[in-house]
Amino acid sequence: MSKTFENIELWWVTGAQLLYGGETVKIVDGHSREMVDGLNEGGIIPIKVVYKGTANSSKEVESIMKAANNDEKCVGVITWMHTFSPAKMWIKGLQALQKPMLHFHTQYNAEIPWDTMDMDFMNLNQSAHGDREFGHICAHLRKPRKVVSGYWKDEKPQKAIAVWARVAAAWADAKDMRILRFGDQMNNVAVTDGDKVEAEVRLGYHVDYYPVSSLMDYFRMVTDAEAEALVEEYKKSYDIVIGEEGEEEYWLRVRNAAKAEIAIRRVLKDEGAKGFTTNFDDLGGADVNAPDFLGFDQIPGLASQRLMAEGYGFGAEGDWKSAALYRTVWYMTQGLPTGCSFLEDYTLNFDGARSAILQSHMLEICPLIAADKPRLEVHFLGIGIRKSQTARLVFNSKTGNGVTATIIDLGNRFRLIVNDVECIKPKPLPKLPVANALWIPKPNFEVGTEAWILAGGTHHSCFSYDITPEYWEDYAEIAGIEMLHIDENTTVSGIKQEMRTNEVYYMLNRAVSM
Repeated sequence: MSKTFENIELWWVTGAQLLYGGETVKIVDGHSREMVDGLNEGGIIPIKVVYKGTANSSKEVESIMKAANNDEKCVGVITWMHTFSPAKMWIKGLQALQKPMLHFHTQYNAEIPWDTMDMDFMNLNQSAHGDREFGHICAHLRKPRKVVSGYWKDEKPQKAIAVWARVAAAWADAKDMRILRFGDQMNNVAVTDGDKVEAEVRLGYHVDYYPVSSLMDYFRMVTDAEAEALVEEYKKSYDIVIGEEGEEEYWLRVRNAAKAEIAIRRVLKDEGAKGFTTNFDDLGGADVNAPDFLGFDQIPGLASQRLMAEGYGFGAEGDWKSAALYRTVWYMTQGLPTGCSFLEDYTLNFDGARSAILQSHMLEICPLIAADKPRLEVHFLGIGIRKSQTARLVFNSKTGNGVTATIIDLGNRFRLIVNDVECIKPKPLPKLPVANALWIPKPNFEVGTEAWILAGGTHHSCFSYDITPEYWEDYAEIAGIEMLHIDENTTVSGIKQEMRTNEVYYMLNRAVSM
């Protein structure tokens, strides 16, 4: 279990009623405790499940749901109807509940005891009955939820609960997420902009501008000793590669990068922020070639790479939506083995059925996806307001299947676009010293790229080897936003029709809510 998940909980609430008498409720309570203990001991669900008792009346249901709303440790509620729980008694509680909800359709006993089952046993074990009654009222109330069906001891339903648990935790994290924009966004770029007010209403996170001049104040306060200590950490973590620039220039730029990392981390901690953006057109305004220069020599690429690995959200060119989404991806995947990163579509490689897209950025790719030990290199970067030598981690990504995602603002709604991809091994890039990934979008290059472009997908996305589209489906359900999934079964005509249908749905939904 990730340490971050140690201080949060999932609440389990069992539905019952007093029609069958108090002794029956005691049996229901005992079964529920055993099931919750079993889920916790199974080790699949990464968040502790806490049993909150049986709910036998409207007042009890409402009380538990309101308590869940007010408990900061609770990130979601699991409901299960052990026996028949009349659904009208759930109305007020479901209306009050503001936390994510999962409805577990299961049963205490795996098989029907054919030879001994009597009416008392059948009345007690009525999940087939009670869960449908509960499902009906959720549908009537249009209550967002995930439904998982299966025997509670089996691995498959436990894995489905684990996916939702991670998403629920990330949703709670997003509701308390602040993103700092160091400078504005890149001029005239559309996809990095959007409605920050609506994003906070719908998605939870809060976006603030932070002056680069104030960041420079932090930078100038970093001591040489602090920078040297961090450089020693670099030496232990990465392969040191000194090129034609020579040792003096190399270590000058590496120390500058270390100071940038220390400064940004301190700002984020002091401001209580979980993510940030940079912009290569706004780096403090000083002349890097001036004798008394003291500031960023270029965009803080190495700092961004390392801070992403720690879990801070990052978006290039002022892209606050990607910064927030990356933080969510990282939060969901804590403890999973393969890694995640912010990435950008850069250039295409046409090769028939193996046609692919080179994913990179100027510098800022997270080392969590590196196939091998990253190399710490210094090279010239001639873009933006400052053209200079600067440090960065260089590596190729792991190979394998993954999922990438982006969120766009369509004006009347947010759209989450998800694409299954296959990362393949690139050829050497001796003249392009940056971190990179090379992937083939599903179902193939042509359909995958056409569908992404038709959907309005950005050139930035947040990628993970560890999560599946199920995570994003759960996230979109909780957030109440549109999701388009591009996978091996996608067709261009199909995605067009899905978008037309969704457009009508959201127009009508907006009209009804006004």
